[in-house]
Amino acid sequence: MTTDNTTNSPRQIGSLSCLCPNASFSSSVFDDAQWNLLGEQQHQDKVNEDEFDQIELEEGGDEIKPLELDHSGFPFKESQLGVLSQSRVFFEQFPLECPREERIRRILSMERHSNANNHDNIHINGNGNGNGNVAALEIEKPRSKHRFRHSQHKSLQFDEDNLSHEDNPRLIYINDPRRTNDKYEFTGNEIRTSKYTIITFLPKNLFIQFHRVAYLYFLAIAALNQLPPLAVFGRTVSLFPLLFVLCVTAIKDGYEDWRRHRSDRKENNRETLVCQSGEFKLKIWKKIQAGEVVQIFANESIPCDMVLLGSSDPSGLAYIQTMNLDGESNLKTRYARQETASAVSDGGMISGLIRCEPPNRNIYEFTANMEFNGHRFPLSQSNIVLRGCQLKNTDWIIGVVVYAGQETKAMLNSAASPSKRSRLEGYMNRETLWLSIFLFIMCLVVAFGMGLWLLRHKDQLDTLPYYRKIYFTPGRDIGKRYKYYGLPMETFFSFLSSIIVFQIMIPISLYITMELVRLGQSYFMIEDNHMYDSSSDSRFQCRSLNINEDLGQIRYVFSDKTGTLTENKMEFQRASVYGKSYGSSLPMVDLLPEQNIVAAAGRRWKLKSEIAVDSELIELLHKDLTGDERIAAHEFFLTLAACNTVIPILTHGTSSSCIKSELQEDSVEAIDYQGESPDEQALVAAASAYGYTLFERTSGHIVIDVNGEKLRFDVLGLHEFDSVRKRMSVVIRFPTGAVKVLVKGADTSMFSILANGTEMDDRIRNSTQSHLSGYSSQGLRTLVLAARDLTDEELEVWQCRYEDASTSLTDRVAKLRQTAALIECNLKLLGATGIEDKLQEGVPEAIESLRQAGIKVWVLTGDKQETAISIGLSCKLLTSDMHQIIINGNSEDECRSLLTDAKSKYGVKSWRGRNSSLKRKKDAKKDYLELPVDTKLSNLPRWHAGKEDGILGLPLALIIDGNSLVYILEKDLESELFDLATSCRVVLCCRVAPLQKAGIVDLIKSRTDDMTLAIGDGANDVSMIQMADVGVGICGQEGRQAVMASDFAMGQFQFLKRLLLVHGHWNYQRVGYLILYNFYRNAVFVLMLFWYILCTAFSTTSALTDWSSVFYSVIYTSIPTIVVGILDKDLSHKTLLLYPKLYGSGYRHEAYNLCLFWIMMVDTLWQSLVLFYIPLYTYKDSSIDIWSMGSLWTIAVVVLVNIHLAMDVRRWEVFTHFAVWGSIIITYACMVVLDSIPVFPNYWTIYHLAKSPTYWLTILLITVVALLPRFFFKVVRQTFWPSDIQIARELEILRKHGNLESKKDQGSS
Repeated sequence: MTTDNTTNSPRQIGSLSCLCPNASFSSSVFDDAQWNLLGEQQHQDKVNEDEFDQIELEEGGDEIKPLELDHSGFPFKESQLGVLSQSRVFFEQFPLECPREERIRRILSMERHSNANNHDNIHINGNGNGNGNVAALEIEKPRSKHRFRHSQHKSLQFDEDNLSHEDNPRLIYINDPRRTNDKYEFTGNEIRTSKYTIITFLPKNLFIQFHRVAYLYFLAIAALNQLPPLAVFGRTVSLFPLLFVLCVTAIKDGYEDWRRHRSDRKENNRETLVCQSGEFKLKIWKKIQAGEVVQIFANESIPCDMVLLGSSDPSGLAYIQTMNLDGESNLKTRYARQETASAVSDGGMISGLIRCEPPNRNIYEFTANMEFNGHRFPLSQSNIVLRGCQLKNTDWIIGVVVYAGQETKAMLNSAASPSKRSRLEGYMNRETLWLSIFLFIMCLVVAFGMGLWLLRHKDQLDTLPYYRKIYFTPGRDIGKRYKYYGLPMETFFSFLSSIIVFQIMIPISLYITMELVRLGQSYFMIEDNHMYDSSSDSRFQCRSLNINEDLGQIRYVFSDKTGTLTENKMEFQRASVYGKSYGSSLPMVDLLPEQNIVAAAGRRWKLKSEIAVDSELIELLHKDLTGDERIAAHEFFLTLAACNTVIPILTHGTSSSCIKSELQEDSVEAIDYQGESPDEQALVAAASAYGYTLFERTSGHIVIDVNGEKLRFDVLGLHEFDSVRKRMSVVIRFPTGAVKVLVKGADTSMFSILANGTEMDDRIRNSTQSHLSGYSSQGLRTLVLAARDLTDEELEVWQCRYEDASTSLTDRVAKLRQTAALIECNLKLLGATGIEDKLQEGVPEAIESLRQAGIKVWVLTGDKQETAISIGLSCKLLTSDMHQIIINGNSEDECRSLLTDAKSKYGVKSWRGRNSSLKRKKDAKKDYLELPVDTKLSNLPRWHAGKEDGILGLPLALIIDGNSLVYILEKDLESELFDLATSCRVVLCCRVAPLQKAGIVDLIKSRTDDMTLAIGDGANDVSMIQMADVGVGICGQEGRQAVMASDFAMGQFQFLKRLLLVHGHWNYQRVGYLILYNFYRNAVFVLMLFWYILCTAFSTTSALTDWSSVFYSVIYTSIPTIVVGILDKDLSHKTLLLYPKLYGSGYRHEAYNLCLFWIMMVDTLWQSLVLFYIPLYTYKDSSIDIWSMGSLWTIAVVVLVNIHLAMDVRRWEVFTHFAVWGSIIITYACMVVLDSIPVFPNYWTIYHLAKSPTYWLTILLITVVALLPRFFFKVVRQTFWPSDIQIARELEILRKHGNLESKKDQGSS
């Protein structure tokens, strides 16, 4: 029926101040900049009344009768709005801005006019999502002549008319997949995370492998060797080294991708029930299509993105777990529209049309509308369940597929797995280019020399054995042309032949050596018992062998919060009730099993985990007093139990008491709480421990067991927490009929709305504020609780306003804030709470060590801003002396203004400006680490990476929300954010989506050369982990997605300290030296051949046998390199953990850089000259043949490079001795074997040489003279310019000898 409204209705409220004198709609309550009224738009909808369900209001005479409330406290019929009381509107992520004070009067006047003339009939679709998503509400019959325009905020834009008139709306015909997919070619539900197929594997894998410059080089060498004039080695044999390397890598990559295929196949072939021919039949996931109706049962995963049509709950309510999307294990609520939920409950067939937006990555928003049974109503994010979520605490749900396969939000948010390559490999390509230039120059010298020699001896070519033009020996070839192609071609062929002879200048064996070394390093990391997590029985995992050394060069760590830094477990610690603090003696409380079982009429409630209780507070609650203190304590715990959105879960069990008492083994009702916030769960569990057990929650009421007495409270309305009000309130009706509003919130927002009371009230307020300061200093998360009674008049006015606000399609957030302000005033202070968010063990210490090491730790979380700040304080990431810069913008202009103001206020320079000034400071004065024997960690100077503070010298912390990042990362504000963020010691990003996390990582990767590491435990961290240079997954409680996508995995965040500071340092030092040594080892051998060719008429002949050339890299010198690369340690793990600053040598590239490369090349040049010319001059006047000289050079170069390696070994192990000295012995053994074969030209040479003392003296002389400059250089550098590592090594030696001497003294005494 239509409601006739009169102009003199009591609902025409002239002023709200009469209800609440302290309530204000000015900027003191609401943020002035947050809600802008854009104007009025006249709009008339002519819709047939029969198409809509309507809500009846009874009226009589000139006056509207009071609203008739049913048992649940609502002015509506339960059949019409079964979930109204459960409707929760959570707007924290996209806060709208409140109207200015001068516009309030206009709005109120307009609403009075609207209320007096036209009432909109509405349907409400509550939203229980805790991620800050806006509930969808539909104005079914808007007949008001005035209508507000939609907010400009792009995350909240929704206009049915605009949506329906879009050029390409996505049309989903419910239960008609043929019609849906015939008209629109939507993707199927098959997913693919693998990189290769059978067809693309070979070309794609080869393309990726040939990113290594050395592979291209050896491919060219192998091709040249196929030409007849250039066949220095056998044509087939020349392909073996390259083919071997390519095949080994391809097998490894193929195996990894086969595992991905196997995982995809398992996922795609899972089964679920799909409506086919009017009944539900099993169907594999990959064959599900858009438009099909799917049924999911409890604990099953959602196969695709579906609009909820109905559930086992008659009101269409369903609970899902979204940890695979946002990393949170708490349950979220989703709703089916009441129209479809009723049809599902009646068992009828469902058909209709859904118009929705195209697929997108935003998991927190869904914009659509549905046409069903002639009705048209909007859909929001609260009506959709996403792929990857799990159904919990709901028997079944039915939904229609809107996005499938690669178009689902989960798949759109999972970036393709990148092929990560080590940073040192990139530098290797640079040095390989330089070696190629050297090689090219040497070959040019040989070719040019060859040309000059041929030109000089052109008249003698017919008589020379190697260069004669024609055959002159008798036979069939006499008179024919010999292998001479003319001067130009001979010069060119000499150039190409030189390339083949000098080919090992580019060490292809280095790649295989690095793979083996990384494999050995991984073994020791996996077997490190210090990184074993006993709680989860998980060892460290190396899932990628390509980037071990990158762990030693990290400069930025991007960490998730929930489950990564914290255990996601809250503990109720302190309570301030009526001005008195309780809980200070909680650690002293004896925990008895009975304390967690609250006695209740004939049965007990057993909490999942034990909670310590304060005996004094327990006594107060059980006293039969009627005083203010007892009433305040009662309402305090009642507020804890009622003011929340927690869902109680009951399970039957038994409890036996070990203590002899009247408590025998009785029937126990075990209770667990699931909620969107761990804080709420902890508060409700604490209330239960003190005798106020919430054990039932429905759409309209809650039931609380108060010390054995069951009390049913009707929930009349709920104002969710938002970042503007910073509080939450619930209006409940007591069994006695009294109505109260219970409020909890941050102290900054609560004390301003308390009633001005008596002197006693002021004393309680002051005491509570003092307690709060103490709680905060302990790192506890605090909340203030208050309450007040509502009169019938206040209740009626609030209900009218709450009805209008909660069903408004425009500016709903601001209207709800205004409505909340009506009752959130003149409150009576009840007390405060202190909750500890349990950090993982060792997190503060690990973060402090990382910061001392010069590593910046950024926290990227989907949690609320307040939660992130609190955790930052708890884990010592934030300190009290830091100046917090908070960026919470709702538009591009506002974000730009906030960034600019912050930069100017704190004197932040641009990145380039800071870099240039930093370089000047570094050049002016080097900062070395001085470590006296008695130095302690606390006395060490802290490393300030580039002085990350502003000009004012203030330590800065940047806190920014995901809403601001939407505008910053997609606009031209990235550079502003980058300059500000890199100037801060700490950055906290709150309410960020998975892809935004990856965007933040990319912001640093793309603008600096610093290496990044991302660590997380949930599927929402996968994009971040894949984007970072190094990804680490935590084997936590949030599934295995992060682990599967990571490069390394471990059980706890604290292990990151050892992983980076110890293993990362070792791996970087080892691999850096390994690369330089391999360059040196091959270059000294090639240069020795080069000097020989210059002395043999540039003929590209060799004094060394082919076998010696092959075995040099494979057998003679390879094993020591591998062993040292795996086992060598410059410092002990204790020293590295004690002095985190030592880690800085990695990101400063002290073990491998271009300067070291050039120094090494100069040293190599000197050693090759000594190696070649000392034997040459020693045997100049002797009759020794060339093969004997070749044998001497082979032995000498092997001895030289192994002694060179021995000089640089920092820690000798048994295997190191075997490898280094055994390599020399093996070389001699091989030479003896090769020289004992008669067919070889070097037959018996080693036996003749070994008899001569000159042979042994020559090898000794070569070794000493070649390594003498290197020895002097090391002595001078370590004496006058020691590095941090050298000082720490000397400290270790002094401590070791000090301990030995003290032991000797003790023994002698």
